[in-house]
Amino acid sequence: MDPTGMMVITLPIFVPLIRELGFSAVWFGVLFVINMEMGYLTPPFGYNLFYMKLLAPKTATMQDIYMSVIPFILLEWLVLILMIAFPNIIMWLPEMMIAAR
Repeated sequence: MDPTGMMVITLPIFVPLIRELGFSAVWFGVLFVINMEMGYLTPPFGYNLFYMKLLAPKTATMQDIYMSVIPFILLEWLVLILMIAFPNIIMWLPEMMIAAR
């Protein structure tokens, strides 16, 4: 499913929960997009993996491509954990833009 479809289906459910729990919609939106990107890189339905297969040399197998994305997935997990643990990482720039008004 494409990102627009995922958002149309899930956001009407999640947005009221986010507001009720007192979370920032910007913070949740960034985490949501990072999770969607991780979905595009993880097997078995990682669409970006199939795009990479088309661009890779003919000798590259799907297993080679699956193994090549492991460092990127681990980095995205680390970034996701940091952004959950320290929400100010995400909110710093929007807060600066609001303060500059």
